[in-house]
Formats: sequence, structure tokens, C-alpha cells
Amino acid sequence: MSSPDTVRADIPRKKRVVIKVGTSSLTYANGKMNLRFMDHLARQISDLRNRGIQVILVTSGAIGIGFPELGFKEKLSLLPYKQASAAVGQGILMNIYEHLFREYGHVVGQLLFTKGDAVNSKRYLYMRGTLSALLELGAIPVINENDAVTADEIKIGDNDTLSAIVASIAEADLLIILSDIDGLYTADPRKDPKAELIHEVPEFSRDIFRIAGGAGTSQGTGGMYTKIQAAEICVHSGIDMIIAKGSLPDVILHIMDGDNIGTLFKGENVHPQLKKRDVIIGTAVKGKILVDGGCRKALLDKGSSLLAVGITGIEGSFEEGDTVSVYYGDEELARGITHYSSGDIEKIKGLHSGEMAKALGGEAPYDTVIHRDNLLVMR
Repeated sequence: MSSPDTVRADIPRKKRVVIKVGTSSLTYANGKMNLRFMDHLARQISDLRNRGIQVILVTSGAIGIGFPELGFKEKLSLLPYKQASAAVGQGILMNIYEHLFREYGHVVGQLLFTKGDAVNSKRYLYMRGTLSALLELGAIPVINENDAVTADEIKIGDNDTLSAIVASIAEADLLIILSDIDGLYTADPRKDPKAELIHEVPEFSRDIFRIAGGAGTSQGTGGMYTKIQAAEICVHSGIDMIIAKGSLPDVILHIMDGDNIGTLFKGENVHPQLKKRDVIIGTAVKGKILVDGGCRKALLDKGSSLLAVGITGIEGSFEEGDTVSVYYGDEELARGITHYSSGDIEKIKGLHSGEMAKALGGEAPYDTVIHRDNLLVMR
């Protein structure tokens, strides 16, 4: 294995990592599970967790694993059959992951994701909250697209893109895409023997798409092109991304040690506030929350969450999960995704966190009205 690379010297310091694994790595050509690989994967991820690194696993494989169980001999094209295969395969897949990770002393939690979870502010809020809670509690989130109930027109379509979206939502430091090739080459290595591996892409350019081909293996849906699409999302979100060959011994551990494996796409130097812009700014503002001077100072100078105690009033009618503006007088301070409806905020405005439950007539699900992770300061 190559020695640590100075370009990758910061990789061992990453604290939150998303790892994506494809169908071609998880299954054999006949659709049966590659248990040796899955055990190898679970052991490496468990070791990262033992180091204190938070890990999210984005997995393909449900359809590929399900179709031989239903008697099919080749990849399917009819949507209901694909969805039926996903329904069968997802249960089998999670059962194996749960067993393997438990053997290594770790708990997994399953999340099934659709495109709507990324573009709908309320579902984005729930998804982000669930991910954060699982990581905080020491579990390993295992994410797949919800193929069993998702029609093609509302699908993300491939788990390379899904993994990049998850990395962005989770504000991960690194995305590792494990593939059946070593990384990005100057040309298709299956066709051009002179093709050379590109170890680093310091600055993303759309010219990179020119050297990416179509779909990959008969089991998977993604080729190099979808991995470049994932890299574009990550880079613009300030997240590093590495494409590497999943079958290499201890490949994840070597990557996290800073070894020069695969292709590294360097994330841009993005201010954390800008990572929230697409979801918050791109969503229609449904109302206003008015705050006092102390709250203004906390939001602008301390990067605080919006608490009920600093709220003086509201304008408009909105629901939990809607995007709202935060105003001090005529000055727009921020925009964010609210945990509470306008009706509930009327009940809790000006109150400390410990007083909210009584005002609501039941347990307050959140201490904050808008958490700082879902708040975009407008200056």
C-alpha cells in the first residue's frame, strides 16, 4: 500500500464520513450476496467507529439481491417487478448488515430515502434530525433509496447521487465511493491500455464529464458518469470525495490513514452558511418570526439557534417544517426551517425552554424554534 500523501494529510482528521457501496460489490454475478465483502465492509466501518469517527453507510443492492429470490435470472425492466424485488431484497440486506455490525459491537439504523426528502423542507428537516440523532447516539445509519414505493419520475436514480446528497445533508467531511474500478482514469481503462489513474482533482471542472462513460455492470445502475455527478455535488458543498476500488484489502482504513488510494476530489472552501442556501433560500418563505434585540445579537454575533424566549411575535400562517424569515424590526436577520407552527409559536413566544411544555399542553418536541443547523443568517 502506498505511503501517506501530503495532499491527504487532513483525511485522518475527518470526523464524519459517508461511505457508499454499490450492487456490484455487494453481490456476485448471479445476484447472491458477497458475504466476504460485506463482512470486510462491516469490520472496517466498525473500526472507524471505534476510533470515534461517525460513519453513514449508503448501500445499494436491494433490487439486485431481491430478484433471484423471486426467481428472476436477469436484471429487470418492468417497474412493479423491480419494486417487488426491492421490497424482498431490502429486508434481506438489512438483516445481514444488522447481524454483521452487531458481531462487531455496533448498532445500525435503516433509513429509506427519496428525492422528495431532499427538496421538501419539512422532510429535509426530519431526515437531518434523524441522521443527527442516530450519529449522536452512536448508531450507524444505513441508507438506501426507497425503491419499493418510488416511481421512476421521482427517483434520485442512483446511489452515487444519493450518497452525495446524504453527505451534504449530514454536513459530512468526506464521501468515499467504493467501486469496482480504482478511480477516475484519463480514459476508459477497459478500452485504452494507456489510460492512467488520476490521483487528485484539485479543482472541479465540467470537462471531467467528457472522460466518464455510461452505466457500469449488469447488476448496478451507476457508472463513472454518476460518480462525477456525485463529486460535483460534494465539491460545491465543501466536501472531499474519494473514488476507490472496494475489493482492495482494508481500503477504507487505508484511505482514512491518508494513503494515496483512488481519486480524490477536493471540496471547495465553502462557508458553512452557504451549505444551507439551496434548501432554505430555494424554498418559498411562508411567514415571519419577530425577535427582540437580545435575540438579534445572539443570532448575528454568537451563531445561536432561535429560541422561543427571544420571539416577540409572528406574521403570517405557517406549519412545522416551513421556511420562515426572522426579523428584528424592519431588518431581516435570517431564514430557516421552523420546528413549530405559527399557532404553537404564539403560545410559546417569550418563554424559556422549560416553560414550553405547559404552554403547549404537552411535551415540547424541540428546545429550539429554529436550530442553527437549519438557519441561514442573511449577512
